[in-house]
Amino acid sequence: MVKISIPPDAYIKGPLRPGSVFYFPDQELTSPEPHYFIVLNINPFTDDILLLVCSSSQCDAVKWRRREFPETVVDISPADYTRFTKDSVVDCNHPFPRTIAELVKKYDDKLLKPMPPMPMNIVEKLRTAMVKSDLVTEELKDLIR
Repeated sequence: MVKISIPPDAYIKGPLRPGSVFYFPDQELTSPEPHYFIVLNINPFTDDILLLVCSSSQCDAVKWRRREFPETVVDISPADYTRFTKDSVVDCNHPFPRTIAELVKKYDDKLLKPMPPMPMNIVEKLRTAMVKSDLVTEELKDLIR
């Protein structure tokens, strides 16, 4: 039997599309636990930067922190995305720009797991919320318009 070795970047690039979801820890978060990150780019495979947003099950805390900008926070329930076991929110004021190489390294280091994609109706809600944010640069917003 021949064992086929798939390069690590194929695990990231292969399923990469708008709504791709990756589960990994990130140094920008206060929690060392992995989180779900959702790709919002229109053309993630050709863009130099992937624009990710992170979900949190700390719904009340996130909503309180963004209470002046409720239109930039999106609720996602387990009915919306079956990988979620709890109601979650995404703060679309805080994107996580990352390169494909950064994600490949996390995967290679066994820190990242590709997950089933987020439904496109949720991705559209996330994009709409991010475009409304005054805290996200126009350059990053251009990746999702």
